[in-house]
Amino acid sequence: MASETTFAELFAATRESAVHLEMRDCYTPDDPSFIAWLEDGRIVDDPESQEWRALVRATVNRGVSVRRARIVSEPLSDYIRYEHAVTAGHNIAAGEEVRWLPRRLATNVALPGNDFWLFDGQTLLVNHFSGGSDWIGMEIDPDPSAVRLCAEAFEAVWSCAVPHEDYKPAA
Repeated sequence: MASETTFAELFAATRESAVHLEMRDCYTPDDPSFIAWLEDGRIVDDPESQEWRALVRATVNRGVSVRRARIVSEPLSDYIRYEHAVTAGHNIAAGEEVRWLPRRLATNVALPGNDFWLFDGQTLLVNHFSGGSDWIGMEIDPDPSAVRLCAEAFEAVWSCAVPHEDYKPAA
């Protein structure tokens, strides 16, 4: 499942766009930053977050559009509430555009089975997670039909998703 190309290399090679579709209700539940937020609402600015923002900033500064869409169940899981809380300071501050789509509004969208990144509409990086929501690897999928499905799915979600600043999670 591992890809020989690093994430940073994929971003460095990108010239026009990097899009990311997230469809899970939990990611890495043992993440220390998530645990700190659960305990007392504290948002930890760890080295991994700093590296991410630097990578996105460098990419956006080259003129690349970086967009992230999240399909979420409502009411939100604790992890997605955490993501919502950190998005402005983590993703948007770095230059990403982020939108949210309540899962109940995604019924008519054909979706792939896994979260993914799509670089320049051509290079598809698929993320794999365990049943316990831990990240277990990534792979580049060269299949043109998979690339097309993911590109179409992302744009369909993006077109009906709500910009981060306007998204108010249902209680």
